Order: sequence, then C-alpha cells, then structure tokens
Amino acid sequence: MAAVEFETVIGLEVHAQLVTKSKVFCSCPAVYGGEPNAQTCPVCLGLPGALPVLNEEAVSMAILMGLATGCRIAPRSVFARKNYFYPDCPKNYQISMYDKPLCEEGRLEFELDGEIHGVALERIHLEEDAGKLIHAEEGGSLVDFNRCGVPLIEIVSKPEIRSPEEASRYLVSLRQVLRYLGICDGNMEEGSLRCDVNISLRRPGEPLGTKTEIKNLNSFKAVEMGIRFEIERQAGVLRSGGRIEQVTNLWDSGQKKLLTMRSKEYAHDYRYFPEPDLLPLDVDGAWIEKMRGALPELPLAREKRFREKYNLPAYDAGVLCAERGLADYYETVVSAGSDPKLAAHWVMREILEEIKSGAESEGASAPAMRAVESSVSDAFAFRAPVAAGRLAELIALVSGGVISNSAGREIFKEMVRTAESPDTIREKLNLTQVSGAKELEQWVADVIAESPDEVARYRGGKTQLLGFFVGQVMKKSAGKANPKLAGEIVKKMLEG
Repeated sequence: MAAVEFETVIGLEVHAQLVTKSKVFCSCPAVYGGEPNAQTCPVCLGLPGALPVLNEEAVSMAILMGLATGCRIAPRSVFARKNYFYPDCPKNYQISMYDKPLCEEGRLEFELDGEIHGVALERIHLEEDAGKLIHAEEGGSLVDFNRCGVPLIEIVSKPEIRSPEEASRYLVSLRQVLRYLGICDGNMEEGSLRCDVNISLRRPGEPLGTKTEIKNLNSFKAVEMGIRFEIERQAGVLRSGGRIEQVTNLWDSGQKKLLTMRSKEYAHDYRYFPEPDLLPLDVDGAWIEKMRGALPELPLAREKRFREKYNLPAYDAGVLCAERGLADYYETVVSAGSDPKLAAHWVMREILEEIKSGAESEGASAPAMRAVESSVSDAFAFRAPVAAGRLAELIALVSGGVISNSAGREIFKEMVRTAESPDTIREKLNLTQVSGAKELEQWVADVIAESPDEVARYRGGKTQLLGFFVGQVMKKSAGKANPKLAGEIVKKMLEG
C-alpha cells in the first residue's frame, strides 16, 4: 500500500434553524419569506431598551437534538454576547453560547460504504440568526432583517472526519435526524440548514496543521466539492514549501472555486462575555426526561429493525427509512396485512415514482398529494398519493391472484386520480384476472397456432421462449390472464 502523503482533518459546524412559530428572544414570526423587514420588532432589531425573553420551545428542541446524539445536557448553561460588526447584525452582537453550552460530548453514527462510522460532537448550543444581505446587480447591498432572531442550534463536530465523502454523508445523516425529530426542515436552499467546514492537512504523525474555513455551504455537493478543492490547494502549498494561512473562504458554486472572504477570526476576536439581559438557563431532570420521552426511533436503528423484522435488503431499508413519514407509511401498509416485501416493492416503485412525477409536473414545492400519513407535524408529513389502507387493499388483490401486476398498476393510477377503492376500479374497468383453465387453454392454443417458428425453436431447446408465449397470452387476453397459470399451460402444451 502506498504511503499517505497528507492526512486530511475536517470538522463541521452546522447551523440548523428550528421550526418554532416565533423567534428565539421575541414574539415575531419565525417563518421563511414575507415582505422584507416586516417580521421585526424592537427586540430583534436591537433597539435601545428592548429586552430578550427566551423561547422555551426552542430550548426543548435543542435538548431533543442533544439527547438524540447522546450529548450530556448541562444543568446550567449561559448565553453570551458574540460581538461582531456586519450590516446584517443590527445589535453589533449575536446572542449565542460560549464556554457553557447546553449540550456537550455527543456522537453521530451513520453508514458509509456498508460500514458504520461515528463522529464525536463537541457541543450543540442555542443561538439567534443574523439578517440577510441581498447584493443588487446594479450595485450596492440591501439588508432584510426578517431572519434576525430566528432560533438556531449550532452542532459542532470534533475534527474526526477524514474525507469529503465522509463529510457529506455525516451532513446527510445529521439532516435526516433533524427531520426525524421534527425540529428543522433541513431546506438548504432556503438557508435553514447551513454548513461551515474547517479543513487542515498534516503529514502522518504530525500535529494538526493550520486550518482554513469554508462558510455557508448550502448543498451536499457543494460540501464535497469545496472540501476537495481546498484539500488540493493546501496540498499544493505544502508541497512547494509554503505555509497555510488561517483564512475564511466562500465557495462559488458557479465558478466552482473558493474566494477568500477574510482572515480567520479567533474566539477572542469576538470578545465574548455573559449576556447581561438573560439569566443562566437551568434545565432540571424532569425537563430532560420529558424530552427523552418524545424521542422517536432514529433512522439508523429503524433501518436495522426493518432489515431484521421485515427481512428487507439494506438498500430497501435505507430508502424506506430516509424520511420518518415514509417509514411510518410503509409500516401502516404492512400492519394492514400486506406482505413486507411486496409492500416495500409497491411503496418504493409506485408511491415514490408517483410523488416524483407529481413534483416534476406541478413544481417540487407543491406536489398534488392527497393522503397525509405521518406521526410528525404537518410540516414534515409524508403526503402520499393514496392512503396506506387503500394500497394494502390493492396489494391484497394482486397477491391473491384476483388481478395481475399490470392490472394492479393500472388500478393504482386510477386510485391516484379518483381516490376510489381498488375493488371499485377493478369492477368498473373489468380487470379481474382470469384463472379458469378453459379460457386460458384457448388463449394458449391460439398463441401456439399463430407462432409456428417460435414453437419449433422452443421444442429445439430454446426454452427461454416461454416468456414470449406468456407475453403473447397476456396480450391476447388484454392483461386478464393469470401469468403463472398461463406459463404452466404453455409448458404442458409444448412439451406434452
């Protein structure tokens, strides 16, 4: 094995916007969009004399994430002022946490290339968001303060990630956990999940090298590309005998390159001190246990259970557990009596394909999904094209031999369009599968009489032509023939 020239050391700082109704220190709505600067008040604008009041729901959500990742929940944490001077920060400081965070020493596990990886978490703390700068094409910049004061949790990993692929998979899994908990929608395009990456290179056995930072990466692809670009850049500098400067970069996705934003700040540059307008946050055991009771089964554990309980392949379990609402829907279909493997097939093929096609035709933000099947809030609900119970009825018709697979797919499309029961549609379209020997034998005899060349080849040893004959029977019967019985009759007539 070739010697490794440089070891990559990566740490991620992920900001996740919590889905509270109001902001973290005031009662302004914490929703995306709206007229610029319309969702503001003296508190989030930092006007003199305005005092912050902590949002209890935001604290509960932060505790929930801490418990989901095995963190120690601090009985007392302290808010701090993080001082910096940018146009999108009206107070000239951000209320955050510094040396006494709410959650510490956790761990996130995830699967990569068939193996379980784990990354230790240094901390999870609660803070407020800043505003948004909008750079006009004609020059100048505008500021929208609507986002000021929106609640965030910052999830800081330890520098244990070793590759762009591992960093991307870590972020995917982190987003999945946040959505399972129902505390962050994970929409990276809208900025509700943002990632800062710290990267350094070192020769094996040497201390950590100087790190650089890439700010506000807003897609999994950007994370991988930005890290890969910076690894190559740092390696080139070190090979030439140069020194890495501690800087903050921005990733330009259009030009696919890094742009230096500023020299990297250190903690002391922010002049942290305890927030004088907020008391220390005390979290008692009862509060922690209440949130522990609200923890759902998490994605990795659910995938494992699906493989063991339903005997599903790892791939199928991963697809079905990608979203909590989808996994809930699948289990509802199974609990209604469907065979687990058949249910997985129908959910992954018909349900997900219908959702995909609906999103493409109507716009990804508004698919025409009717039935809501989920145990989480409406914002995270899985909107299925048909109710789980109806899908179970359809699967029962197929597995019981009442209708063929092709007829089942035809009925499914009509169910999506009309919301009628599969039995009603079956009778309306006359799609009951024919299993009577007399009718099947007549169709088979007709097909054999019309295909003398194929008959000769089959009897000459080309037995794979069985599928051809069954297909012709299905065509002649307009899809009504029972394909299994038709195949048996074809073999009997050709080989008898």
